[in-house]
Amino acid sequence: MLISILFAAQSMALASTTPASIAPVQAAPADTAMVVDPCPPPAAPNSGRAAMVQTILTPNTAFTPPPVPLRDQPLTGQAARDWPALCRYRTENAALTGPVRVVFMGDSITELWKAADPDFFTGGVVDRGISGQTSAQMVLRFQQDVVALKPRAVHIMAGTNDVAGNTGPTTEQAYKDNITAMATLAHANGIRVVIGAIPPAAHFWWAPAMKPAPQIVRLNHWLADYARRNGFVFVDYHRALTASDGSLPPSFANDGVHPNRAGYAVMQAQARTALKPYLPPPSNGVRR
Repeated sequence: MLISILFAAQSMALASTTPASIAPVQAAPADTAMVVDPCPPPAAPNSGRAAMVQTILTPNTAFTPPPVPLRDQPLTGQAARDWPALCRYRTENAALTGPVRVVFMGDSITELWKAADPDFFTGGVVDRGISGQTSAQMVLRFQQDVVALKPRAVHIMAGTNDVAGNTGPTTEQAYKDNITAMATLAHANGIRVVIGAIPPAAHFWWAPAMKPAPQIVRLNHWLADYARRNGFVFVDYHRALTASDGSLPPSFANDGVHPNRAGYAVMQAQARTALKPYLPPPSNGVRR
C-alpha cells in the first residue's frame, strides 16, 4: 500500500481544470494563496513503478519488497502541500465525458484494480483509488473525486492503510467515523452506497512487525453491520479471498496484501453482482 509513497512522483500529479459539470472557478486575487490551479505539472511516467505493478498483478510471480522509507519522516514538498492528494485526479475529473455510473473510491487495492482489468473501468465506471491512502485522506477528497462527478453509486473500500498506520497511529472509532462521513455525504447527494470489505492480510511487507488479520476481521464485522443498518450494500471480499489463517493466499496475491489478477477476478465477480443496477448494459451480447 506504499506504492505512492515509494514512487511519489507518479502519485502526485496532474494539472487542474474545472469539470464541465461544475461552475467555472473565478480567478482569486494575486495576493492570496487561493489560486485557480494549485497543482504541479504532470510527472513523467515512472518505469520502476510500472514494473512493480506488473510484479504484483501477474499470478505466480515472486515479489521482493522494495526499500521502505522511514515512516516517521515529516512530509515535504507536494506531499505536505496536498496531503489528501487532491491534485491526483483533478485533470482526469475535468476530462470526463458522459454520465458517471459508479466511482470506486479507495487505496492501492482500488487503484491497481484498473491496471488489472481496464475493461471493467469503462462506460462510466471510474477508478479513484490512490496508493497508500487512509480513510482520513479519502474523506478530504470525497467531494471532489466522488460527489462532484454525480455518479449513480459509489464503491467505498478502505482500511488496510488505517490498520497499517500509514498516516500515523489512529483508532478504530476514527476509521468508523471516516467511513460514516463518506457514506453520509454520498447518501445526502443521492448516491447509492456500496461498501467493500477490507481484503485479508496476515502481514504488511512495509510494516512487518504488525499482525493485522484479527483487526481486519473485526472491522469487517462492523462494516457489514453498518451497511445493513443503513440500507447500504456490503460486498464481502474478505470471505471470498481469505485463507484459514486470515491471510491473502499466494493464489490470489503475490505480496500478501494486493490482489493479483486472479484475486481481482474473484472480486470483480462480486462487484458485478453488487453493482448490477448501476453498471453499463452488456455490449453486443458480451457480459460486462
